[in-house]
Order: sequence, then C-alpha cells, then structure tokens
Amino acid sequence: MPFVSAHPARIYAVAAASLALVVHYVPSLPSALVLGLVGAVLGTGEAVQRAEDRKTTAAGEGDHQADA
Repeated sequence: MPFVSAHPARIYAVAAASLALVVHYVPSLPSALVLGLVGAVLGTGEAVQRAEDRKTTAAGEGDHQADA
C-alpha cells in the first residue's frame, strides 16, 4: 500500500503545520492567498477523514468475519 494511502492523516497534519509556519514567517503573503490555502487544507481534511473512516470500516468488517 502506498505511503499516501496508508498515512493520509500524517500527511494532512504536516501540510497544516507547514501552512501555519509559512503564514507566521512570511507575513507579507496576501490574505486572499492564505484564505484559499486554508480552505484547501480544510477540504483535504474532509477527504482524509473519509479515507480513515473507510480504513476503520474495512478493519471492522475483517474482525467480524474472523469471529464467524
């Protein structure tokens, strides 16, 4: 399984932290650009949550089948 598929939450956390650092150390960035990036990060967070939910559901189904 590729790293991106296996660890989407970790990649999302690094991206969000990187955005915060860039905004802090480059205060001259236009606010519209920063808000666009924040929106993209939040949208990515939704995709990450769905990927994690699928992994949890698949793991639960695997455990249930083992009990049968």
